[in-house]
Amino acid sequence: MKAMLLAAGRGERLRPLTDTTPKPLLRVGGRALIVWHLERLAAAGWREVVINHAHLGEQIVATLGDGSAFGLRIAYSPEPAGALETAGGIATALPLLGRAPFLAISSDVWCDWDVARARALAANLGRQRAHLILVDNPAHHPAGDFGFDHGRVYSAGTFPHAALTYSGIAIFDPALFAALSIGTRMKLRPLIEHEIGCARVSGERHGGRWVDVGTPERLAELDAELASAA
Repeated sequence: MKAMLLAAGRGERLRPLTDTTPKPLLRVGGRALIVWHLERLAAAGWREVVINHAHLGEQIVATLGDGSAFGLRIAYSPEPAGALETAGGIATALPLLGRAPFLAISSDVWCDWDVARARALAANLGRQRAHLILVDNPAHHPAGDFGFDHGRVYSAGTFPHAALTYSGIAIFDPALFAALSIGTRMKLRPLIEHEIGCARVSGERHGGRWVDVGTPERLAELDAELASAA
């Protein structure tokens, strides 16, 4: 099973930090954000990782290299200036990902979800096109993204109870992106909503630590938290 780390975003809310450093290489707890993910994947037995990049992507390639320093093999999927959004980026990387379900992780989140569980989830994906890891709504996103009940994900507008927030971590069947051409620019949400309508999206709630590192303030808070725990 392969993993994809999504690393092509511009990081507008993190400017001016991201004017000179790509968001995945910003450091918390002594490591670049993306390195936390790489180390967790390697510790859980992963060997093949795909990383997409756009803004200052050459820094990501120069820093991580071929992945051997982490016990991994990294393949890169470069994107044009402005990037291709999440769905477009994944669709463009499909030739590197293959035909089997894969784990996708946004590199700008920090999360202690057990990535080792992804293999069993992928093996049991069945007719589902996606399995989303959901978290409780943070203060900066109180409305959440999707409804959730007994393993099934719903559109927030049709779900009678409070929605949860998509963590940026999921197991995807490549068929979810098969209709998109390489180089297409498209967000993930419309594809997920379509599959929800077909009852083909499952999920689970993660009750552990999760941080969307989207602002300098949240970056500094996470850095202090990890440094104090070291």
